[in-house]
Amino acid sequence: MLSDYAPILFFFGICAAFAVFAQLLNAVLGPKRPSPTKDLPYESGMVPRESARRRFSVSFYVTAMLFIIFDVESIFLFPWATIVRQLKVFGIVEMGVFIATLLVGLLYVWRKGALRWD
Repeated sequence: MLSDYAPILFFFGICAAFAVFAQLLNAVLGPKRPSPTKDLPYESGMVPRESARRRFSVSFYVTAMLFIIFDVESIFLFPWATIVRQLKVFGIVEMGVFIATLLVGLLYVWRKGALRWD
């Protein structure tokens, strides 16, 4: 049974050895003259004005999560759209229920003020 997994284990071993070799080669042959200019983070060629560790508002994260949720749910519309003629009335009613559920969720979020950027 181990012979079935031998090629995979060999491949992982080669990958690990290559990763270690690349890191060691970089440590030996890489440049070793650090300077304050080289240690600055690169952001579009501009010198950063503030720390990258600043805090974001909770509304930013809520909006991002809502976008992901509704975006992922909209992906379910594409497979349905390809076979809508085969599903006939049942498929249209089923997708209507799905979209109505999404709409109720969106209205709830809207009424709670999660989409407001005040």
